Parts: sequence; C-alpha cells; structure tokens
Amino acid sequence: MNEDKIIQKLIEIDAKLDNVVVKDDLDSFKKEYFNGQDQVLAILKRLDEERTFTIEWVRRIETDVARIKEVLKIA
Repeated sequence: MNEDKIIQKLIEIDAKLDNVVVKDDLDSFKKEYFNGQDQVLAILKRLDEERTFTIEWVRRIETDVARIKEVLKIA
C-alpha cells in the first residue's frame, strides 16, 4: 500500500520535473533572444542610415529643381 503511494508520488514528481527549465535551456534561450535583438538593431540602424541618405538626396533634388525653375523663369 505505501509502495503504491510512493510510486504514485514519484510519477507525479517526475511529471513535474519534465516542465522545469534547466540552466542549459535558459542559456540557449538567452543566446537566441540576444541574437534576435542584435538582428533587429542592425535592421533599425540600416533603416536610419537609409532615411538620412534619402533626406539628403531629396534636399539636393529640391535645390536642383529650384535652380531649374529660376533658369526657366517659372518660379
């Protein structure tokens, strides 16, 4: 009778241990998480650089258009 209770308790504890996160799992998760964050930051940095270059490119075009308007006397 006591053996059955002990066996049942061991089975319950074993089932609970299957859901326990171990250090290796946590380390693996942290590595994946930080790799993902690095990728996101790289994308954001590239987008910010592209935005800066695009703004400057538009500025140059607007300056050229203003000069052309002056030459054509349409402004």
